[in-house]
Amino acid sequence: MQNVMIVGAGKGGTAILKILKESEVLHVQVVIDRNFDAPGIILAQEEGIKTGTNWQPFLTETIDIIIEVTGNDAVFQELRNAKKKKTVLIPGSVAFLLSKLMEEKEDLIAKHQNESYKQELIFNATNDGMMVIDNHGTVILFNKRAEEIMGVKKEEALGKPVVEVIPTTRLPLILDTRRIEANQEMVLSNDRKIITTRIPIIEENGTLIGAFAVFKDITEVVNLAEEITDLKEIQTMLQAIIHSSDDAISVVDENGRGILINPAYTRITGLTKEQVIGQPATADISEGESMHMKVLQTRRAVRGTPMRVGPNKREVIVNVAPIIVKGKLKGSVGVIHDMSEMKSLSRELSRARQIIRKLEAKYTFEDIIGKSDEMMLAIEQAKLGAKTPATVLLRGESGTGKELFAHAIHNASDRKYNKFIRVNCAAISESLLESELFGYEEGAFSGAIRGGKLGFFEEANNGSIFLDEIGELSANTQAKLLRVLQENEITRVGGTKPVPINVRIIAATNVNLEKGIAKGSFREDLYYRLNRMPIHIPPLRKRKEEIPVLSERLIQKINRDYGRNVEGVTQAALLQLMGYDWPGNVRELENILGRAIIFVNYFETLIDVHHLPELNNKKLTNELSETYSSASFTLNQSLTEMMDEYEAKIIQQTLFRLKGNKTLTAKTLGLSVRNLYYKLEKYKLENNSTQ
Repeated sequence: MQNVMIVGAGKGGTAILKILKESEVLHVQVVIDRNFDAPGIILAQEEGIKTGTNWQPFLTETIDIIIEVTGNDAVFQELRNAKKKKTVLIPGSVAFLLSKLMEEKEDLIAKHQNESYKQELIFNATNDGMMVIDNHGTVILFNKRAEEIMGVKKEEALGKPVVEVIPTTRLPLILDTRRIEANQEMVLSNDRKIITTRIPIIEENGTLIGAFAVFKDITEVVNLAEEITDLKEIQTMLQAIIHSSDDAISVVDENGRGILINPAYTRITGLTKEQVIGQPATADISEGESMHMKVLQTRRAVRGTPMRVGPNKREVIVNVAPIIVKGKLKGSVGVIHDMSEMKSLSRELSRARQIIRKLEAKYTFEDIIGKSDEMMLAIEQAKLGAKTPATVLLRGESGTGKELFAHAIHNASDRKYNKFIRVNCAAISESLLESELFGYEEGAFSGAIRGGKLGFFEEANNGSIFLDEIGELSANTQAKLLRVLQENEITRVGGTKPVPINVRIIAATNVNLEKGIAKGSFREDLYYRLNRMPIHIPPLRKRKEEIPVLSERLIQKINRDYGRNVEGVTQAALLQLMGYDWPGNVRELENILGRAIIFVNYFETLIDVHHLPELNNKKLTNELSETYSSASFTLNQSLTEMMDEYEAKIIQQTLFRLKGNKTLTAKTLGLSVRNLYYKLEKYKLENNSTQ
């Protein structure tokens, strides 16, 4: 650092002192002036700099630069003659020029600061948040409103990369695309919602110098709208916002007449402004009641209401809220969401379900409904059998769900990723069944295709084969099937060479195989091979407590198939279903519900008694009718109370007729013993049944 001596502490000397005291390479060591009250002397003393009235004692080797600003040529000559060789002497004219330049610099700085201050005032006076970045993505301007909205101090934002200040910002993308993004909605990290417009800053020659974002806090707009009492002012303030919405928005006054809609409203409903503005709130409704009128009456918001609007009866979901200003109802605002996309997704889901239903093994144990002891036992046995390679024999009446069990067993086994082949032995003629099961060689019979044909067993290799109606097999086919079970190999029709196979056999029958053995129509040795793991599936009449859940599941399936939207069954209709014996089991229940849904009108959502066909049990009709006629109901009883009284009467009479035998009573009524005990306790019949 070089030491400086200033000779002359007038206006020029003072200006130079001010300049040099801020320098990091020049150090003012002493200030000289004949007048000890000169402004430069006073300033030097305040800064702790040496002062004097004579420069000669201070002119030593330590002085590197002398600045002469007295304007006296004689002083300049004396200094030039007296200074050391290494000391630099700057004349007063140069110093004066420097002081002038410094004065102009200070004036320019003052003007610049004044202009910057004015611009800062304007920049911070706007109610919109504003932010500017340079072409490197660094924040260079950040106004006070942006501080409030973003929750970030100006000092923390300036000079930082914009992605550090606002991680979700799209301004860097604007630098890349050079395209304007107008009226974009954005959610900030502090959960504030804003509407923002982003603009690239491009010079006339095409040079990109940065990007600019202006944004408005929607929350503040809403808060401001609550304070305004005139709906016309609300309409003006919110018009820009609601016009940018993809959801339809409509506003009505306190009398229920339309005062504002957005373009999306016309697009979704098909109604123009002329058809809505000034018209009653019901003008757009095709089906359903006006939610605007309901909100105006109750002063409470309504959400998620399905409706049909416009001439095309467009399906929509409506949310409506009241507009209340200082406790006074001024109208209501509604937002309409188009259901087209949801309908499209629903159709895609329906098509996916149809594809799933076409898969080879489409059911699992989760699809099997069972709450009775007998059904739970069958399910547990099937799950146990699925984990072993043993042959499973499903026994039960027609329509009880034997094929459902077969699907579930395959899907729960280690063969689930391989084929599942279904064969209805009763549906294929005896002459064709053998060739279909075991295949045939080329030329085995007239009409045989070239190269022969694989049979079902070979197709199911490493998988499972379901042989339904096994009791209908001919004696010859039974013998071949026995060989498959014993040797794990088949021989094609017309062939001589055995083909090894690895197939899990799941058989099913609704006939009494033991009687077939006695009559000689079914091989006893095959019976013992098939009956290694028998699973008895109970008929529906023995598990009537499952009818409500079964009905719900079947209605869902029929809705998908028929394109309907029935929600369930009334209590009265359910009582009628529970009172029937169901000789056709679950298949008959599905048939009855399907027929009922056909007769359910589109505006009805529940199956009632009048939708069901007449259901009469041949054995119990007289007994139940006598029981029903002996039951007495009061006019003020609910349907549930009447059903409970009716059920208690039936249980009591059956117990009495069977002399208190609870096991036999449960079997007669199609209940599990556990369920019977529950009902005895519920209706307080325990004591009566033992009398």
